Amino acid sequence: MKQKLPQLFKHNKSASNGTISVSATATDLNDNEFGPLTSKEYLYHCPPSHAELDIDEKCEPQYYILVCTYLSYLILIILGHIEDFFGKRLYPTKYRHLTEFDGYAPLNSGFDNFYIRRLKRRLDTAFSRPTTGVPGRYIRVLERRSINDNESFEFTGETRDCLNLSSYNYLGFAQSQGHCADAVEQAIKTHGITTSAPRSMYGSSVLHDETEKLVARYFNRESALVFSMGFATNAALFMPLAQKGCLIISDELNHSSIRFGTRLTGAVIKIFKHNDMQELEAVLREQISQGQPRTHRPWRKIFVAVEGLYSMEGTMCDLPRLIELRRRYKFYLFVDEAHSVGAIGSHSGGVTDFFNIPTNEIDILMGTFTKSFGASGGYVCGDASLINYLKLTNSNYVYGEPVAPAVLTQISVSLKIMLNEIAPGQGSERLERLGFNSRYLRLGLRRLGFIECGHQDSPILPVMIYLPSRLLMVSKLILERYNIAVVLAGYPATPLSEARVRLCMSAALTKEDLDYLLRAIDKVGDELDLKYCYGRTPETSWNIDNVFDTLVEDCKKDEFFK
Repeated sequence: MKQKLPQLFKHNKSASNGTISVSATATDLNDNEFGPLTSKEYLYHCPPSHAELDIDEKCEPQYYILVCTYLSYLILIILGHIEDFFGKRLYPTKYRHLTEFDGYAPLNSGFDNFYIRRLKRRLDTAFSRPTTGVPGRYIRVLERRSINDNESFEFTGETRDCLNLSSYNYLGFAQSQGHCADAVEQAIKTHGITTSAPRSMYGSSVLHDETEKLVARYFNRESALVFSMGFATNAALFMPLAQKGCLIISDELNHSSIRFGTRLTGAVIKIFKHNDMQELEAVLREQISQGQPRTHRPWRKIFVAVEGLYSMEGTMCDLPRLIELRRRYKFYLFVDEAHSVGAIGSHSGGVTDFFNIPTNEIDILMGTFTKSFGASGGYVCGDASLINYLKLTNSNYVYGEPVAPAVLTQISVSLKIMLNEIAPGQGSERLERLGFNSRYLRLGLRRLGFIECGHQDSPILPVMIYLPSRLLMVSKLILERYNIAVVLAGYPATPLSEARVRLCMSAALTKEDLDYLLRAIDKVGDELDLKYCYGRTPETSWNIDNVFDTLVEDCKKDEFFK
């Protein structure tokens, strides 16, 4: 049985059917997948920045919140160890995989295993919720239940249509209708499903060459390579480039794919504090002066790896300062734009576009098509010599399955829309809608008193929750009471004490959707006492009734985010 939507959703759907949208493609898009633009006031064009990144320190909660958070985990850990102690003795068969048996050491052990069994399982109803259909403006969640304390789940047969704040659908290209869907359908009929061979054999089609040329042109680079998986792009990228005798300096919050890929190289890896350019320079000076361990020979190569936009924090890298250090210390700069490409910048070019920095200032430019472009896979851009070398040495290219023709078509058409080569004006509108939605929701959350992290133009809005019990209740209430789908983030994706709800913004959402979301979060925040910054300053003492009065105008002004 399908759950009924809130009355506001019904109102939006009926209202949108009678609204003359400003969108250039209102006639070929489904309102459930991409909401109509009802006013040009709900657009924001991000101007290029020429200054260094302004690091905005987030509001910190009162000490009792942190103390209660640690006490909560301490109590759960103690209870978990007590359960394990008696369980291993009273139910040896059930706990056999955790103890030595027949000469074999336990396959699963350590704190991570303990955390999953005794802490995370309590929250599993809010994680990995199954969905069906298109993850557009709304997303359909399959209802499930557990009768064995979340060890397993069973479907109830019911579904729930929810406002979608959970998908990386930044530009709203996750659609079953429109230019992309029509072209993909035709590509399947013409080119089939797969090329059935690696690129190094007979798996490279004309679509691969055309897409790579388009990607290189999009980023104004000489050449590019596309791969079928974003994680694997990073996992196999560093090994051909860095070997023993090389140094890789990585931001402490870099994605696990970067960490995994760098560990395969055999190079020395050093970590610097997130976005702390002074510490990065100190590490560079120390390592350059000391050289390789034991021998003190000069490093063969030095790499600095950062992300353009960090998916758990919503913060951008300080690219202007990184470029300055690169010119001074002569290292190779790697930037992962998985979450920033298409989502930020005056022309959807990512952090280089945002800071108005030529892409040739970055040696290795990597990103994915999963987030902004509604496809899958990753890419690497750089000089032609770099790309030609990777074609011979990168295991993804030599042995991996290539990107499917349908996916290549989705990538190409969405890029051409953003370049205004198809449906002129639609790409700019998507980007400006995303920019407005991100700033509008962020300022609204800030004025309501929530602790939100990240840059003002970031489409990722983490809202700090801290307490694990409240994290579960937020997800439960906002889904079951208001039909809104959000993402929970906790350990190990975040530090143990910094659990959060992550809101992923999309151009597919309307201003009315965000108003509904703010009212729902405001009520949940009052009920669960989540407004940790409320009332500390006049800027965080707003009432929901007057938050909307000037929010449309104020969210376009940088001074209100200081």
